[in-house]
Amino acid sequence: MPRRPVAAVGAAVLILEALGIVLVHVFLSMVVDDQQMSLAGLAPRSMSVATVIGGILFGGYLLVCAGVLVHMALRDRAPRDFLRILLISAAVVHGLLGAFSIGLVGWAAFLFMMLVLGLIVWSLVAYGERGREGGTGAGATVADAGDGAADGDAPGPAGPLTGPAPTGP
Repeated sequence: MPRRPVAAVGAAVLILEALGIVLVHVFLSMVVDDQQMSLAGLAPRSMSVATVIGGILFGGYLLVCAGVLVHMALRDRAPRDFLRILLISAAVVHGLLGAFSIGLVGWAAFLFMMLVLGLIVWSLVAYGERGREGGTGAGATVADAGDGAADGDAPGPAGPLTGPAPTGP
């Protein structure tokens, strides 16, 4: 399975998405400022500044996730606990944004969100738990899983998964 290229492409897409998110928020800030829009009595200027800050924070979050994917691609190793949770949260965010974007933006935005979601999940699943000690995740072999001696089977890497082929009528 091409783990490194998928992680690298996922990182590149997240970097472009982060740039797009920041630019959209800056544009929305300008619209709010030009139209002197207000929500529940808030000053238009504070809404404009809050929009830019929110866009920068969300773009930064996406850049950190992209950095984790770049690190995965360069080192060919699964991320540790917190960084793994960070990527899982990014996958959940893209799933939710994809669901909301169908009605608000359209099917093209939904497909883009599902593409990013797929790249993140594919990277997480492809790397599995291999980077951890004693891990038996997606990339582990039968020999990594143990020798089967605890189950009373023959010891060795062949373990309980081998034996004579079943014969039938």
